[in-house]
Parts: sequence; C-alpha cells; structure tokens
Amino acid sequence: MQLRFSWLLVAILVAGSGSRAATAGGGFSGEQLEFFETKVRPLLAEHCYACHSAKTGKTKGGVRLDHRDMLITGGDSGPAIVPGEPDASLLLEAVRYESYQMPPTGKLPDQDIQTLARWVAMGAPWPEEPLPQLNSDEKAFDLPARREAHWAWQPVEAPTPPAVADPQWPADPIDQFVLAKLEASSLRPAPPKSRTALLRRLYFDLIGLPPSSDEVQAFLDDESPDAVATVVDRLLASERFGERWGRHWLDLVRYAESRGHEYDFDALNAYQYRDYVIRALNADVPYDQFLREHIAGDLIDEPRLNPERGFNESLLGTGFWHLGEWVHSPVDTRKDETDRFDNMIDVLSKSMLAMTVSCARCHDHKFDAISMADYYSLSGFLQSSGFRQTRFESGEHNRRVAERLAELDDRYRRRLRELIGSAGLPAENEATAQRPSKGLPAPPTGAATRTLIDYAAATPREFMQDGFGFGQGARPAGELTISDAQGGPGLRLASAASAAFDPFWRGLESRSEDYINGPGRLDPKHWAGRTLRTPTIELATGEVHLLVRGGGRAFACVDSHRTVSPPLHQETIIEFPTSDEVRWVAMPLPRFRGARIHFEFCPNDDDRLEVLRVVERGEQADSVAHHDQPSIDGNEAEALRRWVAGEPLPPGIGAALAHRLAPIVRAPSEFLSAESARELQDLVGAWSVEREELRGKVMRASDLAMASMELNGEDDRLLIRGNSSSPAAVQPRRFLEAIDGGGPMSIPAGSGRAQLADRITDPQNPLTARVIVNRVWGHLMGDGIVRSPDNFGVLGQRPTHPELLDYLATEFVADGQSLKRLIRRLALTSTYAMSGRAGDDALSADPLNLLWSHLPPKRLEAEAIRDALLVLSGRYDPAMYGRPVPVHLTPFMQGRGRPKESGPLDGAGRRSIYVAVRRNFLPPMALAFDMPSPFSSMGRRTRSNVPAQALVLLNSPFVAEQTSAWAERTHAAAEDSHATARKLYVSGLGREPSEEELESLVEFVAAGPAVEGWAEAAHALVNSKEFIYLP
Repeated sequence: MQLRFSWLLVAILVAGSGSRAATAGGGFSGEQLEFFETKVRPLLAEHCYACHSAKTGKTKGGVRLDHRDMLITGGDSGPAIVPGEPDASLLLEAVRYESYQMPPTGKLPDQDIQTLARWVAMGAPWPEEPLPQLNSDEKAFDLPARREAHWAWQPVEAPTPPAVADPQWPADPIDQFVLAKLEASSLRPAPPKSRTALLRRLYFDLIGLPPSSDEVQAFLDDESPDAVATVVDRLLASERFGERWGRHWLDLVRYAESRGHEYDFDALNAYQYRDYVIRALNADVPYDQFLREHIAGDLIDEPRLNPERGFNESLLGTGFWHLGEWVHSPVDTRKDETDRFDNMIDVLSKSMLAMTVSCARCHDHKFDAISMADYYSLSGFLQSSGFRQTRFESGEHNRRVAERLAELDDRYRRRLRELIGSAGLPAENEATAQRPSKGLPAPPTGAATRTLIDYAAATPREFMQDGFGFGQGARPAGELTISDAQGGPGLRLASAASAAFDPFWRGLESRSEDYINGPGRLDPKHWAGRTLRTPTIELATGEVHLLVRGGGRAFACVDSHRTVSPPLHQETIIEFPTSDEVRWVAMPLPRFRGARIHFEFCPNDDDRLEVLRVVERGEQADSVAHHDQPSIDGNEAEALRRWVAGEPLPPGIGAALAHRLAPIVRAPSEFLSAESARELQDLVGAWSVEREELRGKVMRASDLAMASMELNGEDDRLLIRGNSSSPAAVQPRRFLEAIDGGGPMSIPAGSGRAQLADRITDPQNPLTARVIVNRVWGHLMGDGIVRSPDNFGVLGQRPTHPELLDYLATEFVADGQSLKRLIRRLALTSTYAMSGRAGDDALSADPLNLLWSHLPPKRLEAEAIRDALLVLSGRYDPAMYGRPVPVHLTPFMQGRGRPKESGPLDGAGRRSIYVAVRRNFLPPMALAFDMPSPFSSMGRRTRSNVPAQALVLLNSPFVAEQTSAWAERTHAAAEDSHATARKLYVSGLGREPSEEELESLVEFVAAGPAVEGWAEAAHALVNSKEFIYLP
C-alpha cells in the first residue's frame, strides 16, 4: 500500500480539521492524590513516622517523611526521593534493603515496595498542606466543622433560574444559568454548531454510533422546528442507547469478566450484569430504583420482572458488588477480605456519592467529613452479605412452584396426621420389637464439643439457602415425608430434625459459562440453587465435624474467600459419599483458627442430603442441649395431640413419636379401620401424583448470574491503621454521619443493605442526585459542572455553576429520576448546541472554559471509534446481549492466565461492549485510547493525545481491514470517483466535503491503483482528527 500518499492526505485532513484536543492542567490529579491517601500515606504512617516525623519529634538521619517538601529536601545523606525517578531515590534503596535497611524491624512486602515505587514514579503526589511542626499534635478531627464548611454536604436548594439580558438565546431555563454567568463576565456564548456537526455529536453521545448517509440527508431535509427533538427522541428510543450509556456505567463499577491478579481467573457469568444494565437503561428505570437494585435488589419485596421472560431483574443489579479483583489462595484470608471490602466500599461511595470513603480505612479522612467509624460501619453491610451464582431465569417461576408445593404438602400432612393419630400411640414394646430406636450417633469423643449449628433448634434467621431445595425451613423430627419406593410411593416419618434436600427438586440444570481460566473446585453448576448455608461463626480450634445423612459436598467459606485454587485452601472443600446412615464426617480446618467462617452444603448430583449438625471439638463444651436419644417426657397423649395439630415439638419428643408411630405408617391396616387404612393409602397415592404433576411445572434449566445473598447480620470492628490483625471496637452498621447524623440504623434482620439503599436514595441525601446529574452533564457537554465527577470532596473541584447543579438535581428528582428525560432536556439546550469556536475574549478571560462560553471538542472513546469502523465497513453485527466474544490476542498480550484461544480480529462484528474484558489482557487499541483498567470507579476517562493513538489508527490490522471493507462497499455502490469520495466523507465524517477536499481525495486515489487507492483514502480519513473528535 502506498503509505506516502496516506501520510500526505492525513496531513491535509488534519490541517483542515477544526477539532482541538483539550490540554490537561498542571498539578496532581484527583486519582493520584487518592492513590497517595489510600496506599502511600498509611504505609509511611505505619512504618516510618515513629522515627521520621514531626509528631514524634524524631528525625533520625536528619530526614522527615511526613511532608513532601521534607522528603525532597532529605537529610544527612541527601534527598529521600527524586520525584519521577524511583531508582534514584534513597527511600526506595532503603526499603529494598539495597543500601540502608528500612524499616529496621523487617523488610516491607514486595507489594508495598512496588506501591512506593509507583508513587515516586508518578511524581510523588501529595496534597497541599502546611508543614507539620515538631512535637505538635495533629489537629483534632472535627466532623461537624468539616461538614458545615464544605459545599457538597449542604442540602440541595431549588434555585430560580436567573434573569438574562438576552432572552432569545436560552432554549431552556438551564441555559439561563450558563448565560447569566457569561453576561456577568461580559462574554457571549459561542455560535451554534453546524447542523451536520450537531447531528454527529447527538448520534455518538446518545447511541455511540455514526449517522448513516441517509440519516444525515434526512435531517438536512427536515426544516421543521422540531427536527432536532425528533432525532433526539428516536435515538433515546433506540436499543443502542442502553449499549452506549451502559458503557459509561460499567466504567463506574469496574466491570470485567476476569478477576485479574496473577492468573486472571474468570468472573463467570459477569455478562449477565452487563446485559441487565443495558436493559435497565433502555427501559429508563428510575435512577433511585436502579441504585436500590444494585445495593439490595435481592431484598426487594416486589422486584422488577423482565417483561418478556418474567425473571427477576432487580436481583441482577447486586452483581455490581462482586465485579472486583479477586486474589486466588491468599495466605492471609482476612487481609484479603478487607482488601475486597475496601474495593467494594470505594466503588459504592465513588459511583453513587462521589466521595472517597476508602481514604478513611486507616485513619480519619485527612480532608473530608468521613471518619474511620463511617468506613467500618459500611464494612459491616458487606460482612453480612455473601456471594452466589443465582439461577435467576427460573427463580421467580420456581418460587411460585415452591409456594404451591408447601401448600400441597401442608394440606396432605394435616389429614394424614389426623388419620394416624386416630389410632393412638402403639405401645413402646410394639415399636421397639419391630425396629429398635438407635437415636443419633454420639459426637466425636476425646474432647468437648461446641455447636456451630444444630438444625433441630435453628431459628428462621439461621436457616439460609440459595434456591428452594431445602424447603421453607429445617424439617422437624416426626414430620411426614413421601418417597418413591419400588412398590410405589411410600410414607415416611423423619427420625431426626435436619435441613433436608427434597428430591422434588432433583434434575436442576444450570447453564453457565465454562471456565476459560479458573479454579473449578466451586463450579457453580453444582451449587447454584441447591445450596444450604450456615450462619457465620468464628472458629476456635478448627476441628470441625458434620453430622449428615446422604451424600454431598461441604465448603467452608473462610473470610468470604471463594477463589479456591491449589495449593492453598483445598481442605475447605470436601465431598462425602452417599450413605443411608446418619454419621459424623470430619472436616479438619486447623489453619483457620480464629477466622470467620460459614459452611455451605449441596447434594451430590441428585443424591439425598440431610445436614443435622455442625460442631467443633474443643476444650470447653457449650451449653446447647441436644436430644439425641428419643424420649417422651410426660403426657404421651398431649405429645400426640400436639403432633396431630402440627404444633412444634422438642426434637427428642418428635423423634420418639416418629419411632412410636412408625408401625402405623408401615402397616396401617393393622392399626386403623379398613376405611381409614384405605383412605391413608389413597391420600399417599394422591399426594405423590400431585407432587409429580407439580414437579412437571418446575423450570429445570436456567442461566446463572452473579448476585448477593443475605447472611446473618454482623457489625465489623474498626481496624487500627487498617491492619486486619489489629481489631478494635465494634462499629454498628449505619450510613455516613455527615449525612445521617451518626445514630444507629434500625435493621430488623439480615445485612441491612435494604436500609442502606433507603439512605443512599433518600431525596434528602445531598449527594446522590447531584452526582448523577453532574455525570450526565459531563458525558454530554464534555466536562462536568464539577470536573472531578468521582470526588465531590475537598480534594475535588468545586462546581463551576453551583446553582445550576442544584437546579438540575431538584428537577431530576421532581421528574421521577428519569435519565432519558434528563438527557433529552440537556440535548435540546442552546448550551449543548454551541460550537467549540470560542472567541478570543473568552479564551483570554476564561481559558479553562469554566463559564461554558463554548462546548469543547470531545474525542471519541476507544469503543466508539471501533464500533464506528464496524458500522462503516458493513461488518457490524447488531445482535444484543449474550456471552462475551473472546478478546483478540496479539503477540504482545502475554502473561499468566493468557486465554488458550484468541477471539476474532473484528470481534465477530459485535459492539465493543460485547467483547470480553479480561483485566490482564485488555486490547491494545482500547488502552491506547484510554479505556480504564477496571479496578476502581472511573467517571471521567483520561483524555490523552499521544503518538500511540496515531500509530494504532495507521498500523492496526483491525483498522486496515475495516477501512478496506468500507472503501470497497462504498466504491461498489457509487457511480464514479467523485460520488465515492463524497460518500466516504458523509458516512465517515457526517458532512459534505468542500470542493477542495473532494478534488484532493479524487486526485489522491487517481495517483495509484484504484482498489488500493480507495482503501488508502478511507484509511486516511480515519486517521484525521475530525474522525475521532466531535466538534
């Protein structure tokens, strides 16, 4: 290909382009300062301040490490750091033990050394703060004073739009706020965009795809005053809207389909959350409901159901909690848990509140009204919640089946108890002669036992399951059950209380992604919808024993860690074979003494499984009373009456009654009248038939999705300096004190996430509505009213138009929190229609465009560039939803966990949102154009302008393939060269070319082979600034 012609044409096109890249301001970014506060300052405080700070009055070696200036000045041996040069910094030499050996008590972990090196490499960001004075106490943390002093904590007002001198310019009261500030500075707004520029920006802003040539022409032909509104309404109604705005949201929740860390294990079925977001945005779910579904969608009494397929949409929102990085086989599981919780709190607080709550993990926030107590109060909500792969497609349908099953079983049991009870209790010697009572096996000998869970005495709150297989609660001793025997259905009496898997639910099929890379010990296909969970406890000795019957699997979930991979933690999963006998199964976990743990059980395929008890051997027995030997103490007639009435019975009495009544169940004709015996047999047969008919209605197959699950409510402890091995006082679960007053939160039961959702979505919360309207403004206008959209705190930027921000927030809430209506309103303002051509007076008076005198040019994101190329080439596949297309692997994408197979170069033509996001293997083109690494919230992507971007557009095989296809299909449909050139301009840049541009393109192609020439011309257009920037 004749690259010299391409470079010539690129030069011409770039010179003619009106786009202008935004320049970054000086100083440290909010992300850099946050990195320092959350990662670096705690390290220095824990390991260095004792000998090198003003607070302790010690400056060994003449060096202080409590202020950036002091680090740069250094001490007796010179500067401690050279910003930007970690290898030239004495601090790094010392912590690496290359010269000095600091800290002297022991070398820091490699991860901490890498954190310090990264900090120095980025220039050693440090917030502006006064130099601490020697031996001075730090200023007391005054939360009320901080709250009163900062704008973001103040109530949202409802301002009146200001009067303006030019009433003709505003198309909406929103414009009055912008124009009033401009007029106060004697400035005028920029002229409006051309119609074609406005159309192209609307298309990319609203659906992320370019308008076709026909759509451009139709818009130009429509001279009605509602032409723009018509386009906006059509784009908002398009299913592509959810794909475009869904990608913005996925940036906030650090969406990825792998776990990162060393082996980049799979985050199975994460794509279901992605599809949920797209559907929710297309359906314009009110924003407060959208947030509520994220925080506690599994706890909503009347969840939002999918209109076509009937499944629970609300449940899927909780997947956002679990999209973070997961470390496999950590040595310190509690530290790993606190790191995961920290990420979850960070994402929650940034995405919904634009507050850096995680900066209070190790100390009270250095700048904002957020305390350590706030941080650990939020952590308790996570301690009280678990992870699951949920059978979401079948959940609501099978819930109704389970309710009907419970009603059916109760109806038959009532009548059967009446019939059996009418015979009275057989004599003890009759029952014993037929089948002696053995009772339950004794607990393991040699030590006292501590009961972790006894399902004979479990409360409803202690009975937790995923799915419906274990019924509506523990099955009491003496309960009637039905089973299939060789001679037909048989009636049974439960001999002991247990959590029992009902064979009714056999044959469930879980459709899940297969592992590309990951530990299979907890394959969700086995566990989903068939899992019993115990409450969380703290192990003492780790010598655990399970009292079970049947066959199944048991998993000890230690500190909520689930990425079980060799060589560590394999003892947390065991499998025990099927047996009809009740027996004790050992599960030794001595390495986890002192750890928080809960147990999970599921049957082996379709085996019978009963879990009766979990105990721990130790030196001291607990006070739980067990009734392992059946016995009726007292009035036998009263015990029988209570059994017939279905009243609760002590486990020992229930077991004794089961033993005494068993002869009647086995041979009813020997104890009942002929009529009653016949009725009993008929009832058993009818019960079996009805159960089988109902069983036919069970939805057996279901896709899986990540979701949250309620555990028993727990409050977390404050950790001194954030150290997981230094717990302090318990912090009751509550919301931020600066908003909620710091009082205790009323949590009737469970995690309290539902109550947390209430606080975050409360219209009186000053942050939530402000944050989202600012995000929407930023995506449309190019920058937010608050230009640090993830940080409304002191280190963030103040709003350029605080009254406008409050006006948008109050209007948004009053309008039902509809994102589509907010976007429509903003897209039809005169502010949005402004061009990027600022006057000299505006550039001089307002160089940062804080007054919004013009709308700055906006570069397309990586995904929009790629998707536009697919549309132009004709290879775009509009299919929505589903499993991700595997990422295309280049030779440079190497490392552990690299997928064995590469995806297609063009991603099978699918939109970028459907291409797999693997944390350790992000596509080079996406990275070049600033796709964020999905580890934390990113509400405003970096906007770099670097050589790598030009090199990608010029040399990428994907770009070359698509531009060649675009040129070929365009040329084939055109009458002549001029028509081809015109179509390339209109379809690629959304506008007609000038005569000069048209002739230049035709002449360029004529200078070389026709086929290659048009491909080169299309390639050159893609390399122009006008292709990747919106004016």
